[in-house]
Amino acid sequence: MKIRLEILADEAWVLSHMDDAQLPMEAIVLNLNAKFGIEVEEQSFANAIVSIDEKDVERVKKHILSFVKKEYREGQPSEIISFSYADDDKTEGLDALDIQEWLKELDEDDEDMWEDNSEINLESYYKIQGLFGCKEFKLLADDMLALAKSGIRGKNLEPFESQAYIISVNDGYGYTTTIQLFNSLLCELGLKRVSRNVAEVALAPQKEDDRGPMAPFASAIGMLEKGKGGLISIDISEWLHKTNTAVFKSFLKIVEANMSKNTVVFRIPFIDKDIVDSIKRSLNDMLCVRDISIPPYNKDEIQGYAEKKIKEYGYTMDDDAWDIFHDRLTEERADGRFYGLKTVKKVARELAYKKQLADAKNNITSDRITVFDALLICPDAKERELSVEEMLSKLVAGERLKERIAEIVLQIQHARSNKGIDSPCVHMRFVGNPGTGKTTVARILGKILKEKGLLRIGNFYEYAGRDLCGRYVGETAPKTASICRDAYGSVLFIDEAYSLYRGEGNDNDYGREAIDTLIAEMENHRDDMLIIMAGYTDEMQTLMKSNAGLASRMPYVIEFPNFTRDELYRIFVSMIPRSMKYDEGLLCGAREYFENIPDSVINAKEFSNARFVRNLFERTWAKSAMRCQLEGTDEIVITRGDFERATSDKEFTYMMQKKKARIGF
Repeated sequence: MKIRLEILADEAWVLSHMDDAQLPMEAIVLNLNAKFGIEVEEQSFANAIVSIDEKDVERVKKHILSFVKKEYREGQPSEIISFSYADDDKTEGLDALDIQEWLKELDEDDEDMWEDNSEINLESYYKIQGLFGCKEFKLLADDMLALAKSGIRGKNLEPFESQAYIISVNDGYGYTTTIQLFNSLLCELGLKRVSRNVAEVALAPQKEDDRGPMAPFASAIGMLEKGKGGLISIDISEWLHKTNTAVFKSFLKIVEANMSKNTVVFRIPFIDKDIVDSIKRSLNDMLCVRDISIPPYNKDEIQGYAEKKIKEYGYTMDDDAWDIFHDRLTEERADGRFYGLKTVKKVARELAYKKQLADAKNNITSDRITVFDALLICPDAKERELSVEEMLSKLVAGERLKERIAEIVLQIQHARSNKGIDSPCVHMRFVGNPGTGKTTVARILGKILKEKGLLRIGNFYEYAGRDLCGRYVGETAPKTASICRDAYGSVLFIDEAYSLYRGEGNDNDYGREAIDTLIAEMENHRDDMLIIMAGYTDEMQTLMKSNAGLASRMPYVIEFPNFTRDELYRIFVSMIPRSMKYDEGLLCGAREYFENIPDSVINAKEFSNARFVRNLFERTWAKSAMRCQLEGTDEIVITRGDFERATSDKEFTYMMQKKKARIGF
């Protein structure tokens, strides 16, 4: 008969271990699984329910108390852990007197309770099981534990020692921690000679001036031959497409000859499974290889890690503040350099610091991080608080776009509401020069589609075209797919999308792989994601020719012409904060300046429109701040003179020079 046993831990005691790699209940459950094969039915931070045979109940209870006593060495286990039967809500378990008598008999070093596997040290195993994600790596740890339990520890290790590993993982996802834990696990389980040394080396790319064909492998070979039972990690990223070459095979022979002295792990970036399988087949010519993939963390895993760090800093985060936190992470990704949990930890630290500073300045004490606190690290996210009407009103050229936006939204609504019509792709092309409002309109569209129920989430993710491309063969598709996965239910805005296609004759360019992946994502998630590609008009037309299916999946096109002189002037005025003081001469000088911009500049492809205006305003502000500082004035008042000093800088005078030259002729 099966009994549903509930294990209850004292909450205060659990909270005292919040900084541990694992919470106590997680450690208890993992230990039960490793020891008895018991699976947990329900679990929270302070209790768990397991199903076990009635005859094993007392044995399991004693084992749990023994484990807590040996692992934590804090007070009496009976004061920390209690038991009940989950089925009838009746508190059961060992009688209090019996527990005390039993504990008296239990010696700290008594191994009887651990039976035949008592000598196994499971510290690294528990740490591995507590890692975020890493499913395949955790399964590898399970297999190592099974081998240790089978009795091969210290015996007949040659087959095991001949095993090499490939780990496919990107920077910032805990690779160094992973291999250190793996090496410690092997030592603790008795599956290798005890050496906790871990060394990492990367193979250099082959160069024409190398001293012999084996030059890129010299450092790795030196480590292998001097190995003393530790783990050696060899990054072969630069050789992904050369693993079948004769020189690489020669290197593998040296690896194979030194396997008895070292545990060897080959590191590669997170790439397509097909490419991993191809590399594994090449390595299998010489070695026995097991491959492990550690995919990039999803949004929930990232938030789980961030939440843990925020708690370590003494804070809790409001639900709506997490949206701002993820906006900031999107900004971090946008430059193509995102380092996984390292970046998440950096942002969490920054948020905690700015929260501390703001509270100190305002003489308040609060352990809650609100939306307003989160905006300290992502001020641009204030846009999410604006209504659609407010966002449209801020568009200087809003009138000419409102009708087109309304038309597109109405068409999507009609198609979605008509069950007789196949659900259309909603993906779009925004064409025009830089600074013409493409990004702003994309944000507005996402908000409208969210309000209309046409997008589930309505968040906004912005990348440049080349951000989707990897560095190695096979890296681009999973990178692009991961970016799309984050944007499900939201808007994925790809600026300079034309950079993905570099014309015919560039078959080895990774942009094609990104385009193919995007097309698949557009089709598979046509109802649950809005992809907007933006860029110059002519280049976007060329991009559409790169793949026959691309244009048909992006049926909506919005054109963004350059701003007029009057619109540029109004953009400048709109950038002046309401609280900032300025003299009337500033506005007169600005109007005169913009009215005199020649047609050749206004219509130029490289003219950056609103971006140019923003740069000019910020330069004017800087000139004003410097002047006021030199004058010893605390209050900043922007004057016409400040504006004229800004426009005299090189990047703002070229337009006037062009006009004067033209008049001279």
